Amino acid sequence: MSSRPDLALFAHFVGRPEGELDLAQAALLLAEPEYPGLDIPRYLALLDHLGAEARRVVDGETGLEGMRRMLSLLYEDLGFHGNRQEFKDPRNSFLNEVLDRRTGIPISLAIVVVETARRAGLDAQGVSFPEHFLVRMPVEGGLVVVDPFAGRMLDADDLREMAQRVTAGGGPRPPESQLLAPASKLQILFRMLVNLRAVYAERKDARRLRGVVERMAILEPNDAELRRQLYVLGGATPPGPSRGPFGVN
Repeated sequence: MSSRPDLALFAHFVGRPEGELDLAQAALLLAEPEYPGLDIPRYLALLDHLGAEARRVVDGETGLEGMRRMLSLLYEDLGFHGNRQEFKDPRNSFLNEVLDRRTGIPISLAIVVVETARRAGLDAQGVSFPEHFLVRMPVEGGLVVVDPFAGRMLDADDLREMAQRVTAGGGPRPPESQLLAPASKLQILFRMLVNLRAVYAERKDARRLRGVVERMAILEPNDAELRRQLYVLGGATPPGPSRGPFGVN
């Protein structure tokens, strides 16, 4: 067992059952090493405020119209948007920064959409679509699918084009039901860490990279490759196992 209190806290928190795990709070815990003393309750209260505003504008509409109204609030009125100019900025992966700056990458913006929707009475879920995280919401007769980076709903042609890009290398195309399957909260957290690992590896920031891989190993304690990376980086042996293994995509 690691003596690192930050890793022990993270392992304890993500060891909760799926239904009891607070996705927003867990995402904010990922940011805490970069922002010591982060005021997590303040950001949860900010999400509560967004949810209350969304509930007001949604006004009981729980289907496609409800999602349209909520997206209009977040992206048109409040200015949330995808960060195209600085996509690899690590701040795009920290929920506190995304809420403060109102910009991020698909997966972090998806958390804002999902958590705001939940507070507004909409049943939105993350989708670990390859290369571009999405949001889905079951409605009568099918699904509403949202691109959180662009803040818009996708139609069948959009999804077909995205699926074709995924299989452009000639590999078999996964069934649509698999591509649009809802992601678990742990899968979302793991994919956030995958993004941060890529950023810090490119920057050759060994200290931050080590912290990210330590948390990845907590989420997937039986992953031999992660253990190897920890050994190379000189990281702490994470507490565990708490959960795992699982696949991100």
